[in-house]
Amino acid sequence: MQRVLWMWFDLGVRGDYQGMYAWLDSHKATECGDNFAWLSYEFKGDLIESLTADLRKAMEVTNRTRVYVVWSEHDKRVTHGKFIFGRRKAAPWTGYAAGAEQAVPDEG
Repeated sequence: MQRVLWMWFDLGVRGDYQGMYAWLDSHKATECGDNFAWLSYEFKGDLIESLTADLRKAMEVTNRTRVYVVWSEHDKRVTHGKFIFGRRKAAPWTGYAAGAEQAVPDEG
């Protein structure tokens, strides 16, 4: 199968950017801003399992590695987003809106 996806990554100061960049280059990814890329990904089985395993082979994953992907299921017209490494942090803009509560949106 093939899916178009957007990938955002934060590997930390000592992250394996060389491994990530080599992987992105080999998949002909398009740059969309700092640490943000668009690509068409070919896989077998489950998208997230395949992508996670593929990236683990290509780069060193540490406890500071954060990779978030967004993809669509065109046949269902549904868009999904998920951290495949890492998790959400508090947003740097939290507290700027007077009196507004900040909620973390569900992934899915």
